Amino acid sequence: MPSLLSGLTRLSGLLPNTAPWRNSRDFRLTWTSGTVTMLGSIFTMTAIPLQIAHLTGSPLAVGAVGAVELAPVILFGLYGGVLADRADRRTVALVTEIALAGLSALLLANALLGTPAVWPLYVAAGVTAALQGIQQPSLDAMIPRLVPHGQLVAAGALLSLRGSIATVAAPAAAGLLIAGAGVPWAYLIDLVTFLVSIALLARVRPVPSERDAEAPQLREFIEGARYAARRPDLMGTYLADLAATAFALPTALFPFLAEELDAVWALGLLYSAAAVGSLLAAATGGWTERVHRHGRLVLLSVALVGAATAAAALAPNLWTVLICLALAGAAHWIGDTFRGAIWNQSIPDELRGRAAGLEMLIGTAGPALGDLRAGGLAARQGILASLRTGGLLCLGGAAVLSASFPSLWRYDQRTHAQHTHGQEPHGQEPHEQEPQPAEPAH
Repeated sequence: MPSLLSGLTRLSGLLPNTAPWRNSRDFRLTWTSGTVTMLGSIFTMTAIPLQIAHLTGSPLAVGAVGAVELAPVILFGLYGGVLADRADRRTVALVTEIALAGLSALLLANALLGTPAVWPLYVAAGVTAALQGIQQPSLDAMIPRLVPHGQLVAAGALLSLRGSIATVAAPAAAGLLIAGAGVPWAYLIDLVTFLVSIALLARVRPVPSERDAEAPQLREFIEGARYAARRPDLMGTYLADLAATAFALPTALFPFLAEELDAVWALGLLYSAAAVGSLLAAATGGWTERVHRHGRLVLLSVALVGAATAAAALAPNLWTVLICLALAGAAHWIGDTFRGAIWNQSIPDELRGRAAGLEMLIGTAGPALGDLRAGGLAARQGILASLRTGGLLCLGGAAVLSASFPSLWRYDQRTHAQHTHGQEPHGQEPHEQEPQPAEPAH
């Protein structure tokens, strides 16, 4: 019996810490709202390319959706970062959520026409990308104001768990629904989930800016970029994310990799393998709160992503490839968790929105550059060579970053992290709030 209790205790230590969800009403509402939105949005993200393929029969027309989305995300993500430091972050998130619901209604109306038009699909994709670019920095910048400083790592792990669950479950459900009931149902589900999300966000307390409300200006973004440039540890986290996404996890290769493995039927498994690994890591991520050297874990995770991706190119069969991709996904989750902890714990609140805009820029550019690199190299050297080279470049990038950014390698939350102006988080239930020890000066 004692050994059983000991085993259960060790197992419970791996489970995610749900204290932010339990203790902060506003984090609970925001987390649930985001989960509902994410699940519904995946239905639309699955339906748009399928509908374009059905209406045009052109792979180029389907691929053009990504090009339509890229520029708005980058441009409006930068604007959204400035806006998040000027306006009430809850209001920005709520207004954009209402606008996104309107787009889902328009897509539904178009799908119900006798002959749906193609152009509204591109317009909706581009405007959706712009609205998400405006919204995401405000949502990210809200988190340090909603939970206690000591629970930010746990909050980040819960947010990552939400994304992993949605990425694993929703695409398969969306495919089955569209195949069985048709495209309009996917847009209807997305619209309904937006309405639920709006109702939840409306209950979140305002998260106003501490600065005077002024029109966002280019110099405001430049100020945020200069702050990041003055912090080598912060720049190291951005470049670590870029190395992992630009060199490894190349989803553009998966259709060709399935053919290379003589397993075209397993294409869906290749796409979901990294998400499954990420979900497993998130579900057993309770250990992350006991780690203080966050920068070291960021760099080691990039190395593991690269090693797992290179190993996938050498794997003897499909199942070994899937295991390698799952390991890469788990390592990427670890990197995301500790990058988020560094960002949330050490960036001042008045700069948090602009920092989130930079994060969005890197997060969007990395996968796009990665697919371009992987596809170009595969055309010259072959699929497995491209996969192997990308993994080795990622592994080498981790070594270069470790040597070039020693402050990131040495980063320790006990000595580097700082409170965001010592504010009490919004939505904290007083009887459940845990006392926080004083933090050392930055």
